[in-house]
Amino acid sequence: MVGRIACRFVRVEPRRRVGLFLLGLLAGLPRVNCWTIAEHAGEVSPDGMQNLPSRAAWDADAVRDDLGDYVVDHLGDPGAGLVVDETGDLKKGAHTVGVQRQYTGTAGRIENAQVGVYLVYAAAGGHAFLDRALYLPKSWTTDADRCRAAGVPGDTRFATKPALAREMIGRALDAGVPAAWVAGDEVYGADSKLRIALQERRTGYVLAVACDHQITPGAGKHSAKTLARRLPARAWNRLSAGIGAKGHRWYDWALIDIPVDVAGGQA
Repeated sequence: MVGRIACRFVRVEPRRRVGLFLLGLLAGLPRVNCWTIAEHAGEVSPDGMQNLPSRAAWDADAVRDDLGDYVVDHLGDPGAGLVVDETGDLKKGAHTVGVQRQYTGTAGRIENAQVGVYLVYAAAGGHAFLDRALYLPKSWTTDADRCRAAGVPGDTRFATKPALAREMIGRALDAGVPAAWVAGDEVYGADSKLRIALQERRTGYVLAVACDHQITPGAGKHSAKTLARRLPARAWNRLSAGIGAKGHRWYDWALIDIPVDVAGGQA
């Protein structure tokens, strides 16, 4: 992988250091930061490792595309899924790009945090990250001076997490990443534009929705909770979504035939 991305680094020093940086990330260190990675690489200070992500000249988007090619080469599967989700990094202060008090699953509550949306490729042979996007709250995008001081491009506009997901999913599919479906939680299932985009691409999806989400199965509109309660017991199948920290993660599944309504983004 290092040989594949080496050409994206302008200078030879960061080109060499990126290999050591990646080895440090994969080394299973008790704590992963530029100090511990530098120590693992035998360097006397963290300066070089800190410089790599913050000041070194390299094309991050081109590296992202190289990563996508690498993942497809090793895991490519027409039946694979694209999984979208966000995660947060707890921060102190107000200067880190995108930071504000907001909900993050990392803490399970509202905290001062920076949130990113991530796209993962999940196939029979394994899974790997494909793409990322930093979520910039309106408290940032409406403050030009704050963005300028943090190095945020002046043309950056507010985008919701589902909008960021649509962009990443579209970029992956346009690049020829083989995938049959998309999965995401309620944050993404509630967005009609994302569902419409997937329907127009004829890409399957499993997106969670709130229990009060309105669905039109044929006659009238009903909440997802109401439809689920009306189904007979024989309509349900209990299936495992894989083994988690506490054993199999069992979910009850039932199938309802719902007419596709691209204009309305039918769930």
